[in-house]
Amino acid sequence: MISVIKGDITASRKLLDQEKWLIPLKKLLGSWGKTPEKWELVWGDFFQIEVANPEEALKKALEIKALIKKIQPVQESKKISTLDVRMAIGIGEKTYTGKRVSESNGPAFIHAGEQFDQLKKQGRSIGVKSPWPELDEELNLYLKLADTFMDKWSISSAEIIEIALKNPGFTQTEIGEILGIKQSGVSLRWNRAHTDELLEVEKMFNKKIKSKLK
Repeated sequence: MISVIKGDITASRKLLDQEKWLIPLKKLLGSWGKTPEKWELVWGDFFQIEVANPEEALKKALEIKALIKKIQPVQESKKISTLDVRMAIGIGEKTYTGKRVSESNGPAFIHAGEQFDQLKKQGRSIGVKSPWPELDEELNLYLKLADTFMDKWSISSAEIIEIALKNPGFTQTEIGEILGIKQSGVSLRWNRAHTDELLEVEKMFNKKIKSKLK
């Protein structure tokens, strides 16, 4: 069983310099696997990623969210990025392996596509669909609540989230050293980004998916 993340960058065409988000996103995806076998960026701002371990899918999706939300906005006076990202996580079997991830198929890919269509209709930015409807209902409630603050992340909040996800053992003092700010400044940003709540959601997602895969 695998996971597939299907997503698109929203409002990307408002940026004249597309490389501002393309280059860092490609670098992040490249650290996870090879393109086009494991991930693809197509049609300018649409992407699809195959994740071998389904329990890791939400963490990877959140890393993408933080990366995109820290891109400087068109109006530099604003604190929130012009860009955002919509992502559907599909979990299930993979029944066909193509030369490109967009050519592969199976329930995981179908679930990602169906959930992506639902997100667009519902105006939400993240959701999951798996073989377990009751679990989907629970996890999507957590993600719906997380949506209420993730979409409002400022650039500084996104930076904190990105570091916290990539370095789970770091103290706020260590994070401050990376950002060049005091621990008290990290604490303010940490709370403003609802970092603890987000990490709890990710931990619960990981735990619930793992229990289903046993």
